[in-house]
Amino acid sequence: MDNMLKFMKLVGQLKRVPRTGWVYRNVKHPESVSDHMYRMSVMALTIQDSSINKERCMKLAVVHDLAECIVGDIAPADNVSKAEKHRREKEAMMHITGLLSEGLKKELYELWEEYETQSSPEAKLVKEFDQLEMILQAHEYEELEGRPGRLQEFFSSTEGKFHHPEVLQLVRSLNEERAQQMAAVRQPNSENNTDQMSGPGPS
Repeated sequence: MDNMLKFMKLVGQLKRVPRTGWVYRNVKHPESVSDHMYRMSVMALTIQDSSINKERCMKLAVVHDLAECIVGDIAPADNVSKAEKHRREKEAMMHITGLLSEGLKKELYELWEEYETQSSPEAKLVKEFDQLEMILQAHEYEELEGRPGRLQEFFSSTEGKFHHPEVLQLVRSLNEERAQQMAAVRQPNSENNTDQMSGPGPS
């Protein structure tokens, strides 16, 4: 088989690799890794900060989870050390990029390494996109299930990790919308509890 065809088929596996965090939380029809990377790429496309290389951010977003087409989506709950996770993903990236011409092999591997080491402003911003996309997806699952607040642990895990002004603005908007939805659910419950405590009115 042609090596570029092998590469494209490997990349296609990402459409069928579910995001592990959602699987562990019993989310119905969880997104795939490629779903996650696509919206990250759109986030990179729409960034307005002129000091940031937008094209590089898009490339980093597309490449950063590429190894998962071989190793799968390793989540914190899997109890795999960071060093072991990096080793597995590095080995996978060497295999994947080994199917490409020398120039492409070097470009894709270096993009992956740049993200892993967080060695550029673009890599740091794309890491924020990674976290932002996760909590946005968590919020959407809460909406779809009609259970605001159910996936709070994903939000809690990102506290203090956002720094870029444009990302912070999106996070604020998301948190405000989510807080309103959670308050709307609590309010009827509070009224029901009050009615039960007061008992029947005078006849």
